[in-house]
Amino acid sequence: MLSAIDLLPDVQTPVTLFTRHSVREDVPGQGLAGYDLQLTGQGRDLAQEWGAYLADQTDRVIHHCISSPIQRCIDTAALMIEGADAVTPEQNTHRIEIIEQGLLVEPGSFVLDIQKAGPYFAKQGALGFVNSFVNNALPGMKQPIHGVVDVLELIYNTHPQNKYGLSLAVSHDTILAAMIAVMSGRQDISREDWPKMMEGLFVWFEGDVFLESKLKWIWRGQVHELDIADFKRSQ
Repeated sequence: MLSAIDLLPDVQTPVTLFTRHSVREDVPGQGLAGYDLQLTGQGRDLAQEWGAYLADQTDRVIHHCISSPIQRCIDTAALMIEGADAVTPEQNTHRIEIIEQGLLVEPGSFVLDIQKAGPYFAKQGALGFVNSFVNNALPGMKQPIHGVVDVLELIYNTHPQNKYGLSLAVSHDTILAAMIAVMSGRQDISREDWPKMMEGLFVWFEGDVFLESKLKWIWRGQVHELDIADFKRSQ
C-alpha cells in the first residue's frame, strides 16, 4: 500500500480508498469469516496508524465514508478517521454511512438468490467461490460485470467532489478479490492474489456521468484504467 502513495493523482483530484477491513480474529477453515469476528488489538492500532499516515502523506481530508454493516468494517473506518484527526488541521467526516443493501458485505454484492448461491459459498470456500463467480459458473449470482458495475456506481456516487478529498469504502476480501479480477479481465485468481487485511485499492473517475466515465485504480503498485461504457457492454 505504501507504494501506491506515490502513484496517486495530484490533490486536485479526489480519490476513494476501497479497502478490506483491518486485522481481525483468526478463523480456521477455508477463509470463511463469521460476521461476529472482531478486530484484534494489532488490527485496531494498524487502522488508526494507517489513517494518520494517509492524511499526513497525501495532504488529503476524509470527506466521506461508507462501510459494510459488519462491525469490524465499521471499526476499521472509525479508527482510520480517528488516526486522521490526529494529524489534519481540517475536519474529517465523523459520519460513517452503513450500506445496508448488501453491496459491501460478502457475498451480498453479487448475489441474486442467497438460497441458491449460499451452499456453494460454504462448500467451495472463499477462493473457490470467487473463482466460480468470475467465470459466471454459479447459480443465484449476478453476471460478474453487472455485479462489479453496481459496486463501482456506489463508489462513484459517494466519491468526494472537492480537491484534497479522500473517501473511505470499507468492505471484505471476497468483494475486493472479485472486483479486481473482473476489472482486470482475469478468470483465475490464486491465494497470492488475495487481498490482505487492511489492503485496498485507490480509485478515481474521470467524467461527470458514471456510465460515460473512465475509472482509474491503483492496485499493488500499478495504475490501471477502464472505460465504464466499454466494460459494461462487454458483459
